[in-house]
Amino acid sequence: MELDQTDRRILGQMQRDCDVSLETLGDMIGLSRNACWRRIKLLSEAGVIKGKVALLDAEAIGLPLTVFIQVRTDQHDPDWSAKFARATRALPQIQGVYRMSGDLDYLIRARVADMKDYDHLYQKLTNSVSLADVSASFVMEEIKDTTALPL
Repeated sequence: MELDQTDRRILGQMQRDCDVSLETLGDMIGLSRNACWRRIKLLSEAGVIKGKVALLDAEAIGLPLTVFIQVRTDQHDPDWSAKFARATRALPQIQGVYRMSGDLDYLIRARVADMKDYDHLYQKLTNSVSLADVSASFVMEEIKDTTALPL
């Protein structure tokens, strides 16, 4: 689907606040409520809009610590990869898992309550799948964290 400037304006606003009413969104964009609704429906059907969620304050729900876990493995076969994917998907503390280029095989982003909670996550992960090396870096200050994509 090719996005025009109006689609991009709708998407930009929805990334900031998708809870705004169609009437308000239409006023902001310069469209009628129905025209906005039709465009949002098309964007959803095309898969441009994958879903609508509430973004929670991690500290407010007791998960103030972000950790990036660097993983190296000496196994790269499909069975190991599938097992690793299942293991990481099953751990709710893990928010993102990325297969990397270079020296690092995988980078994991997780949210935990504290070091004890991280150790619990580490134990579950290393007991679930064989890993050659695991190291972690803890976020000391969040300078920018956004879900918004550049339009």
